[in-house]
Amino acid sequence: MKILYVAEIVGKAGIYAFRKALPELKRTKPWDFLIACADGATGGGGLGRNHAAYLHKLGANVLTTGECCFYKKDLTEEFERLPYVLRPDNLNPEAPGFGSRIYRAGGGKIAVAVLLGQNGFGRLHASSPFAHLPAMLERLRRETPCVLVDFHAQATAEKKALFLAADGLCSAVVGSHTRVQTADECVLPGGTAVIGDAGRTGSSESVGGCETASRIREYLSGIPDWTKDAWERPALQGVYVDIGTDGKARSIERVRIDVEEAENRGKGEGAD
Repeated sequence: MKILYVAEIVGKAGIYAFRKALPELKRTKPWDFLIACADGATGGGGLGRNHAAYLHKLGANVLTTGECCFYKKDLTEEFERLPYVLRPDNLNPEAPGFGSRIYRAGGGKIAVAVLLGQNGFGRLHASSPFAHLPAMLERLRRETPCVLVDFHAQATAEKKALFLAADGLCSAVVGSHTRVQTADECVLPGGTAVIGDAGRTGSSESVGGCETASRIREYLSGIPDWTKDAWERPALQGVYVDIGTDGKARSIERVRIDVEEAENRGKGEGAD
């Protein structure tokens, strides 16, 4: 089973890059199932109902979120009706929505789950992902050996520790949240593919996908401002994971598509 995981979509530039880059990716690396992190798709923080529907229509089978999952009221009120949107699984059971689900993919089934880390998140509190992990994976593996976990966490050490705790228990654990693609992708000895962070989909010349000047002002003033999108050099980042029928990962590969370069290549092919 071939899985494309698209790194966190940030703002309008991220949605634009997602739409523009998918055709080339589909030609070069066809997938059976597409997962996209959309925690910053609407205004750089959170996911709105309309953007969720649009990204799903463009081809995302599942949209994962993180600490911003309840930032947009229109989505929060609809969580129960949107099986393709996941919030962290290790939240209070009373939280709306689902943190893990089973989906059809490539003639089989895949389980997708989201876990939230405990370091650096002040507005949303989750239980320990380490304590939550074993029972969650045992439940999901009753349905399918193919299980991918999106670990939305800030601390590198927390991510690395969870990767090792999950090795051999699931197919892949993909790190998200920091919006900077790391170069540590590998398949662990137990057959679990991991990467510290898959990166971001949006402006490459920005601070986490947001306009540079506004982020500098935040550090000078202490006043947060996530409202200004950056548009310079839009690109799609992510990872491509190949999973065997036994649920073990065969490979994991970083993905990056620069939108302008992809469009130029497409024009050149059309000219021929």
